[in-house]
Amino acid sequence: MSKCNSYNAPEPVFAEPWHAQVFAVTVALNEAGRFDWPDWAARFSATLKRNGLDRELNGGDDYFIAWLETLEALLAEQGAAVSDDVSQLRDRWEEAYLTTPHGQPVRLANA
Repeated sequence: MSKCNSYNAPEPVFAEPWHAQVFAVTVALNEAGRFDWPDWAARFSATLKRNGLDRELNGGDDYFIAWLETLEALLAEQGAAVSDDVSQLRDRWEEAYLTTPHGQPVRLANA
């Protein structure tokens, strides 16, 4: 059962939209047969331990940054997302975000 605030509306499950997005992408890749869930869980656990995140986490940014790190590493290992390509794309999105006027949609140049 979900928690409710004083207005009786359910609280979001994810603190940030990107948390939900990276979770959904991971589930979709698993369902498409790109990896099995036990392997994913072992890799994610190792990432959490490596980053010193073995305490109880609340699903905040540190948790989902580790989640994304694990997904990127897995896809790079499979050859589906080369690390340099991922870094370049991340840099392009950051530049687009930082140069987009407030309230306007963020778009990649030459996309």
